[in-house]
Amino acid sequence: MSSLLSRITIDPGICHGKPAIRHLRYPVESMLEYLAGGDSIETLLGEFPDLEREDFLACLEFATQSLKLKSQHLVLT
Repeated sequence: MSSLLSRITIDPGICHGKPAIRHLRYPVESMLEYLAGGDSIETLLGEFPDLEREDFLACLEFATQSLKLKSQHLVLT
C-alpha cells in the first residue's frame, strides 16, 4: 500500500464512515470536489492549515486506486 494511502482513514464515528484524511473531519470526497472545481493544492493549504500537501496527494491517490478497483462505464452526452 502506498504510504500516501495510509493518510486516508475510514472510521464509522467520523464523517459517517466515509473516507477521511488522517482521522480528521475532512472527507476525501469534499477535498476532491475542491480540486475538481479548480482550487489548487496551494490555495486549499491556506484554507485548511491543519492539512498538508501529502493529504491532498493522498486523496488523489485514493481516487485513482478506487477507480482501478471498479469497472466504470460512463455515458457521455
